Amino acid sequence: MKPYLLGLLLPFCLLLQGQQVSDTLFAPPIPNPVYPEQAGPLILIDEGHYNFHTKDGRYTAFSRLLKRDGYRIAGAKGSFKPNTLEGARILVISNALHKTNVENWYLPTPSAFEPEEIEFLRNWVEQGGRLFLIADHMPLAGAAADLAAAFGFEFTNGYVLDDRGRGPSIFSLEDQTLHPSMITRGRNPSESVTQITTFTGQAFKIPEQAEPMLTFSEHFTNFLPDTAAVFTPETPRIPAAGYHQGAFMNYGNGKLVVSGEAAMFSAQLAGPEKWKMGMNNPEAPQNYQFLLNIIHWLDDQL
Repeated sequence: MKPYLLGLLLPFCLLLQGQQVSDTLFAPPIPNPVYPEQAGPLILIDEGHYNFHTKDGRYTAFSRLLKRDGYRIAGAKGSFKPNTLEGARILVISNALHKTNVENWYLPTPSAFEPEEIEFLRNWVEQGGRLFLIADHMPLAGAAADLAAAFGFEFTNGYVLDDRGRGPSIFSLEDQTLHPSMITRGRNPSESVTQITTFTGQAFKIPEQAEPMLTFSEHFTNFLPDTAAVFTPETPRIPAAGYHQGAFMNYGNGKLVVSGEAAMFSAQLAGPEKWKMGMNNPEAPQNYQFLLNIIHWLDDQL
C-alpha cells in the first residue's frame, strides 16, 4: 500500500475505535418474520468475556433486529461450561477479550477463553450446537484465535485495508468476492443479497470443509501491527488476496459461522460527526438481510 493511501485510512481506523453509540432509530423492514413475536428459539450473546459488543451495548441493533424476527435474545454471563448454554439454539460470541487487553490494545493478545471452555464449545457444536463467532481486527482476533483454531480456522490478528484508499470494504457477487450460497439466496428472492459492506476487520484462512462467504481480492493488504491502529513503515504486512472475512460450515451435528468483522452487524453512530457505521451505513443496505440469513441458516430455516 502506498504511504499516502495509508495516511488517508488512518483516520478511518481511529474513528472505528473511537466513541460509538447505538443508532436507536435503525429499524429496517422485516415483511416476513420467521417466527411470531418472542416465539422463536433462544439466542445467547456472550457477555462473559470482556466483550466489546454486547446485547444492550454495541449490538443493540443486532439484538433488536433478531427480536423483530421472532427470536428470544439474552446475554450469556460467565464462563462456558456444562449447563451454561442449556436451552440455547444459537450462541453468538462477538469480540471477546482477555482481561489484560481491555484497556491495552497491543501485543501480546492472550486467549479470551480457557482451554476447558474451548473444548466445551467444540463439543457443544459437534453435538448439535450453533455458534456464530465474530472476531474483529487486533487484538480481538488474537483473543479468539485459539477458539477458532479448534474448528480449523486460522486468524491473523491484523487489520485489512483497501489499497485503493477506500474506508469500508465492499464484497459483491459481481466481482466474486461475495460467494453465492444458501445464505446469500435467503428463503426467497426478496431476501437475496448481492453486496455486503464491512469496516476494516481481520482476515483468516478456512478449513477445507468450510464454505467461504467473503473473500478479499488483490486490492487488499493485511497489516499486522503490534498496537491497534498504529502503522509504521516497519509494520509487517502481507497480501490479503485469497484470505477470507466470512465463512460457514457444518461441524458434526452442529453449525458454525465465522466473521472477521463485527461492525457490519451493528448500527452505530461513530465520532463527533455521528458517522453511520454498520447496517445503517448508506453503503451497507443489504447487511441486515445478510445477518438475518446467517441466523436462519444456523437455525435450519433455509
